[in-house]
Amino acid sequence: MKILLLFLFFIGSLLGYAQEDKKQLIPQTYSGITKQQELTKEELKSWHHKDISNDTIPGVSLDRAYAELLQGKKGKEVIVAVLDTKLDINHEDIKQQIWINPDEIPDNRIDDDNNGYIDDCNGWDFLSNTKGEYLTYENFEMVRIIRKYHPVFKDKSTEDILDNQKNKYELYRRVKKELHEYIDEEKDFIVYANRWLDTYPKAKKNLKKLFPKEEYTISQLDSVLNTTQNDSLAQSHTKMIKAAIKYDLTPELYKNYRDQTEEGLKTTANVDFKEREIIGDNEEDISNIYYGSNQVYGEVPFPHSISVTGVLAATRNNNIGIKGISDHIKVMPVVMVASGDEHDKDVAVAIRYAVDNEAKIINMSWGKSFSLHQDWVQDAIHYAAEKDVILVNGSGNDARNIDIDQHYPSDYINDKEIVDNFIMVGASSYTLDKKLRASFSNYGKKNVDLFAPGNKMYTTDINNTCDFSRGTSISTPVVSGIAALIRSYYPNLSAAQVKEILMKSGVSYNIDVEIKQKDGTKKMVPFSELSKSGKVVNAYNALLMAEQVSKK
Repeated sequence: MKILLLFLFFIGSLLGYAQEDKKQLIPQTYSGITKQQELTKEELKSWHHKDISNDTIPGVSLDRAYAELLQGKKGKEVIVAVLDTKLDINHEDIKQQIWINPDEIPDNRIDDDNNGYIDDCNGWDFLSNTKGEYLTYENFEMVRIIRKYHPVFKDKSTEDILDNQKNKYELYRRVKKELHEYIDEEKDFIVYANRWLDTYPKAKKNLKKLFPKEEYTISQLDSVLNTTQNDSLAQSHTKMIKAAIKYDLTPELYKNYRDQTEEGLKTTANVDFKEREIIGDNEEDISNIYYGSNQVYGEVPFPHSISVTGVLAATRNNNIGIKGISDHIKVMPVVMVASGDEHDKDVAVAIRYAVDNEAKIINMSWGKSFSLHQDWVQDAIHYAAEKDVILVNGSGNDARNIDIDQHYPSDYINDKEIVDNFIMVGASSYTLDKKLRASFSNYGKKNVDLFAPGNKMYTTDINNTCDFSRGTSISTPVVSGIAALIRSYYPNLSAAQVKEILMKSGVSYNIDVEIKQKDGTKKMVPFSELSKSGKVVNAYNALLMAEQVSKK
């Protein structure tokens, strides 16, 4: 008991608060027992809201926070800008949470609030024009690099390059190689998808001889595999159908991926694709910030923003769909993402738009490996810091150490952290074993600040539906939402204080997790070594700490 009291006193002293509050933090280094049986589909739908102590599930203790800390309290509205793709703002489970610009009169074609953006009643789309046209695909950044430097470096060898150009030349050579490798992989996938689509109906027809009603389970297919070991065709067809059932693979899914891949080769990976033609701006002129249109909704091939927004702010009290983090959040859609890589100019301008229109938190569930104008983005990050705005960014889904493999945007220049309002997020999962780090999640002791749930998350989808999703894109709005909870109930706290609270109040799990190294081998490392804080964000602890810090 004395050890526990000393531990709590240490945490209290660290944050400068008194000990008279009877509520205690969830232990910040957890070595207990997790839920042993596999989570049901219903449990998976809200696992990220659960509590490790009460539910034996490593969520963020949101349900517990509402039950024990927020009952009877009134929070203030917090604007969270979601910088992302177009958003279905009429989805039944998020439409109540969409930001409305109080100073703009809808559809009068007048810039009523004099911010330079006409009729921006719900936000702004920087990838469109006033004719109703908008981008659905844009180039990868490596394509832009090739397009920019090809006229300078084509047909040249290392010996021809001046010393002050060698870094750019090496970058040019590197991205050319990576682009060719990517294109080859995509072409291989198209061949594979077409082969799969050709074989699938044949496999179904073959199995119909054994199962006329075309109804079979995994165990029944295993029996077929055991009894047809000398029939290679039957084995191949049965394995194919078994995999299709196990991983929810359908002809529609393969056709969709194949078509998107073919379109991507024509656009995202194509140096000749005129990606800014629709927008009509000069991508090299950061002083020109007034472009785009007010149309923040529309169909896109990758409706990313709807999944992000649901986790963040789906209406909690309407008894439909899912529950977001808080009903006090108003979502400001700012469109600057299409299939491909975001433009540095669009990132910088979108951040400034969100800040100038009073967003207190900016959710940025995207990133890339190369950046031509990172200085523009970091200037915008500085601007947000000056205005006391928190930026939350996803660390990426490449299973890489981003202390080694660069990820943009970044709040570091020459290994020095430049601001205290920028949070980089990794994705955690729902079991306390070697898979606690979601297998796809990037990590980094320096560049990733903390982790948050991001695997098998149930969230909003297009056409008034919900579905499971995953990615650091989904972890990011968990952190943004908890930051919004703090700013809602403790609005006196600064962006830097909120970040510090989120970092210090999380739960660290005393467990080794699996990472894949560059040579393909796997290695076990402590989960606490994968981020700066070593923790998974926790809403309950964060709100307790926020209350005490706000009393100082």
